[in-house]
Amino acid sequence: MARAASDAAERAHSIHQPDVPTVSEPPPSAPAEPDSPDGPSEISLQNPNRYADVQLRQLRPWLRRAAAAVVAPLAPPRPRTLAVRFVSDREMRRLNHTFRAKDRPTDVLSFPGDRVDPAAAAAQPLPMAAIDDFPRPDLDAGDAAHLGDIVIAVPTARRQAEAAGHAVERELQQLMLHGLLHCVGFDHETDDGRMGRREQTLRATLIAGDEAVHRG
Repeated sequence: MARAASDAAERAHSIHQPDVPTVSEPPPSAPAEPDSPDGPSEISLQNPNRYADVQLRQLRPWLRRAAAAVVAPLAPPRPRTLAVRFVSDREMRRLNHTFRAKDRPTDVLSFPGDRVDPAAAAAQPLPMAAIDDFPRPDLDAGDAAHLGDIVIAVPTARRQAEAAGHAVERELQQLMLHGLLHCVGFDHETDDGRMGRREQTLRATLIAGDEAVHRG
């Protein structure tokens, strides 16, 4: 896991870095839509490979609740936008190499927005700006900050779900939650367990099946 830092490359975060094969990608799909006023008001989800186990209609309301819970402690103004892209291992490997100098795929990368590091965000665009087909929500002058960009490798998530013995949907929820926490500035490599404790608390309330794991 890379630490949060002053440019997009060093602000990228991930959980695991397994060595895995790559897959090809067809054209992109999925627009941004208005969401809950309690969290980001615009959440852009994209599943360019049309993975059957990435059900955007089911994931969107969950992500809305999770984002609202993660940003609740933040002082106003609350972040207005969030972008999530579900990708192949090949695309994840390319992003991991570009932004973290690691030539292998990982399960999730998080790129905190200007809420966490305004100077860095102004100096260097987040990675989604470098992906031509990614419909990042528009930011107007004077609006609240962009929460960040989260990228998830679906083939890796599938393997991790199988190894853990739970559904792919639950694995995707865990990865999105982990990414959201990095987007608001948590870093489990440097915070003496603070992120892990917060993540366990949120997983117990947001992810079905995690109650027994985290509440004993």
